[in-house]
Amino acid sequence: MESKVAMCIGCHSIPGYQATFPEVYKVPMIAGQNSKYLASALHAYAKGERKHPTMRSIAQSLSDQDITDIAAYYEKQAQVPAVPETVTPPADIKALLDKGNCASCHGANFSKPIDGTYPKIAGQHPDYLYAALKAYQTEGNPHLGRGNAIMAAQVKQFSHAELKSLAKYLASLPGELRTVPQSKFR
Repeated sequence: MESKVAMCIGCHSIPGYQATFPEVYKVPMIAGQNSKYLASALHAYAKGERKHPTMRSIAQSLSDQDITDIAAYYEKQAQVPAVPETVTPPADIKALLDKGNCASCHGANFSKPIDGTYPKIAGQHPDYLYAALKAYQTEGNPHLGRGNAIMAAQVKQFSHAELKSLAKYLASLPGELRTVPQSKFR
């Protein structure tokens, strides 16, 4: 397994590590994420539905079995205490969450999605969430954006300021996602 995750740890196992494409943001925490979601994301990068040059080249180099194994590995990486079943957002944030119908897929606490192919988003880095949400608004750019019709329809109704507020709130919630540092002596 070490050889399969070797490409991942250079970014996803360094606390606070930042990417610079398409803007500066902390790389997402993937330890503790749903394996089905991680596999789906890697397949989307490989197909070009998610546009990120580094992730695309990495995903294209992986076999289906590699993707399954890596996704399962990261799902089991972070064992954390249970998070609350529901959260009570401030009224202004609740209005935005309701407008986007966010809990219908990501769960009442945003850490227990209704299906494993949807990501846990509670506690994720706010700058990453903001960049990811904006990516769903991007159309017709061969180098930027994410191709997911459901998410695109949801985020197009929000301004960037509203997306930033949502990202900040979701990041503040207790979640199961972590960055698990790896030994530099492998």
